[in-house]
This record gives sequence, structure tokens and C-alpha cells, in this order.
Amino acid sequence: MPQLKRSDINKSIILAQKVIEYFGVYLPSFAFWTPEDWKKAGSEYDEIRTCMLGWDVTDFGSDDFKRTGRILFTFRNGKLNNKNYPKEYAEKLLIDPEYQRAPAHFHRSKREDIICRRGGNILVQLTKAGADGKPSPEKFTAQKDGRTILLSPGDIVRLRPGESVNIPPGTIHQFWGEEGTGYKIDGVGFTLSSEISSVCDDWSDNIFMNDNVVRFPKIEEDEDAMFCLCHEYPKV
Repeated sequence: MPQLKRSDINKSIILAQKVIEYFGVYLPSFAFWTPEDWKKAGSEYDEIRTCMLGWDVTDFGSDDFKRTGRILFTFRNGKLNNKNYPKEYAEKLLIDPEYQRAPAHFHRSKREDIICRRGGNILVQLTKAGADGKPSPEKFTAQKDGRTILLSPGDIVRLRPGESVNIPPGTIHQFWGEEGTGYKIDGVGFTLSSEISSVCDDWSDNIFMNDNVVRFPKIEEDEDAMFCLCHEYPKV
């Protein structure tokens, strides 16, 4: 089974920190903690561990991270049916290099806004899922910056910096940085987007169109980890 290399994870997070700093966005201190820092962190940090805040780097089991993957940082999230973590919302910052996208998927319960923050444009492709979970041929409506728009299956909504689109549960979607836009690093354009949503449950709420997709792939430990991913925190 393909494995994502730890070296690629380390490089991706360092690059993400560089892009985020360039755009003038600030991260909480734990974004820079090492695995050794996390081993020393007490139970007062359990919300970060339990609600999976922090870095998330995945290639979805594709073995082609440059084209199928995601680099993001979760600032806040709740935990469904857990009174200790009652937040009903989540917030993520996504680093969007051109050419890279997540596999097409929808959510059973999560509603999200995708917001283009800084850099280039974000392209969001939308299709309504039918009762069988397959793409529906029907037209549907969406909200773009509070305006109702009518879409056909597979239509692409272009988001310029400051613009957003709402994605209800049961809507198949992909989004990525538009080629030829964004902040250039080594010839690749980068854009920052964010996701404001209801509680995110990445273990059970994602329905991918490809059965071979793995949300949290196995990792090849070709070098030491410089950071903990959101599902890797050592337990207290």
C-alpha cells in the first residue's frame, strides 16, 4: 500500500509556515511544537488532542501528493456527543498550491463555507449527491457570499480573495488554487483559503467518490518527525 513519506510531511509544514507568514497570518504557539514538546504537554491540552486541532497533511493514499493531497491547520473544533467539547463549529486554514486538490467527496452532516483569503483564486467544483450517494443530474442552488446562484452538476465557482461559497451536507465538492494565480514559490502559485463549518469529524463524516481513498494514510518514516499531525499526539 502506498505510504506518505515523513520527509514530505516535514517539508510541507515548513513550506506552509512560510506561506502563512508571507500572507501575514499568525498561528498559535502549538503550531511550532515538536513531538518532544507534546510529550511534556499535560492534560490541559486535551482539547487539541481530542478535537484534532493542528497540522493535517495527507495524500489520501494516492501516492501522488503534488496532485492529490491537502495541507491544512485546524484552529478550533468540537466533538460530537461529547459534553467536554461542546463547540458546534470548526475553523481551518488551508494552503492551496495550484495543481493539488483533495479527492471529490461530500459530508453526511458537515456544512461548510470555503473562503478565499489571500493570494490567487480558489476554484470550487460542485455537484449535488443523490439519495444513493452518486452524482445527481439535477440542477441545484448554492449561496455565494449570501447570493443564491443556480448551478448544474460539475459547475465551477471561482472565488477571488474575500469571496466564499457555502457547501451544504450532501454536496460533492473539490476545490483548488487556480493555476497562474497566487504567491509564487519555486514556480508554484500558493493561495490561502479557510473553512468555517459545523463540527468536523474526519473519521466518519467523509464520503469519497473513490473507494480507494484513505483520509489518514500510513506514513513511511524515512526521517524523524519535526511536528505531530492532528491524529498523532502522544497521550498523557
